[in-house]
Amino acid sequence: TVDGPSSKDWRGGRAASFNIIPSSTGAAKAVGKVLPALNGKLTGMAFRVPTVDVSVVDLTVRLEKGASYDEIKAAIKEESEGKLKGILGYTEDDVVSSD
Repeated sequence: TVDGPSSKDWRGGRAASFNIIPSSTGAAKAVGKVLPALNGKLTGMAFRVPTVDVSVVDLTVRLEKGASYDEIKAAIKEESEGKLKGILGYTEDDVVSSD
């Protein structure tokens, strides 16, 4: 990644040596082509790393009852503002790791 502006993804040029930068990947689409039963059931994301001081969590859970994506986001946001305030952060902004 070059540290400079990108017309495709503005985050891609943000101090690449100091940030975890979310990016796209074709891996999930490739799995669907190789294993047709999984086609459309996977999503994927790539991270461009090196970074000095942050971490990423890929949270995968099995729920006891059904919940929509918006309900899950709302529950996580609520906890980040409640008993996990100062421990768990929540944003929907397009950010990089040092923001």
